[in-house]
Amino acid sequence: MTTATAAPSTADERVARRSAVSVLLTRPEMGAIVGAIVVFVFFAIVAPTFTQPASIATVLYGSSTIGIMAVGVSLLMIGGEFDLSAGVAVISSALTASLFSWYFVTNVWVGIFAALVFSLAVGMFNGWLLMKTKLPSFIITLASFLMLTGINLGVTRLVGGGVASPGITDMDGFAAAKAVFASNIPIFGIDVNITVFIWIGLVAVATFILMRTRIGNWIFAVGGDENAARAVGVPVQSTKIGLFMGVGFCAWIVGMHNLFNFNVVQSGEGVGNEFLYIIAAVIGGCLLTGGYGSAIGGAIGAFIFGMANKGIVYAQWNPDWFKFFLGLMLLLATIVNLVVKNRAERK
Repeated sequence: MTTATAAPSTADERVARRSAVSVLLTRPEMGAIVGAIVVFVFFAIVAPTFTQPASIATVLYGSSTIGIMAVGVSLLMIGGEFDLSAGVAVISSALTASLFSWYFVTNVWVGIFAALVFSLAVGMFNGWLLMKTKLPSFIITLASFLMLTGINLGVTRLVGGGVASPGITDMDGFAAAKAVFASNIPIFGIDVNITVFIWIGLVAVATFILMRTRIGNWIFAVGGDENAARAVGVPVQSTKIGLFMGVGFCAWIVGMHNLFNFNVVQSGEGVGNEFLYIIAAVIGGCLLTGGYGSAIGGAIGAFIFGMANKGIVYAQWNPDWFKFFLGLMLLLATIVNLVVKNRAERK
């Protein structure tokens, strides 16, 4: 007589308990955090002035001008798209505010509002054209990049008679706008640019949207599988258009800072900066395939960029090595992010 043996019970993986360390290791920004610590310690050793409060404030400022744009670009990449026009869009926004105020002799705040409308319209156009044509966002935004580059140069020459925007420092509202977009705030005797606080605020808002709202679920869904997201009722078109408009909003903020911090804007600037924003997002854990990443990771990626940029100066190295360092960080971050994502999927 034989007796049946009971099959061994297996724990349901859906209710299995995981350690805090295991949870942290699957976070998309963990690779960037480790990288940021390594870069900070490295420059602290080779350039002792790097750790001085004034130097940290300078690093944070340099990081914030990249990081503000990295917020919008990170969300867009999580949604599965790219925006190659982001760099020149910053300059387009600044030129719109400056030329509009100067040509129509209005209060500077009228030009600022016109620039906001223009930046959001560019983002909406990119998103709308993407959804209507079904072309890759690479092609759509590359075309926008070329058109904006030509518009920046052509309109500036036509209206202002040169390649730089005319000065508007003596116009009504300039001082107030400078206080909002380009002032310094003293913290324990160290001047910290207001863009640092704007950057932190945007990261907090973006993180809340991604982690605590229905819109955040939609962003991850459309980035993971657009067709599957549409099948379960996600408004794919509205979500993607909104993400492109988010990039436009961030471009408006950085454009206003450039205008009121430097008073004039060169119409040929901004070309190539779009890659810095994408690099910051990728270093921070956003995958090129979409559906994975975080706004915090993009912020850390921008901070690594700022540390590398200023750390090389403080170490008195040849700045030609900066691009090599940036490329190395991008390669290593991409590999680490892929390993972390695969680990998260197995868990």
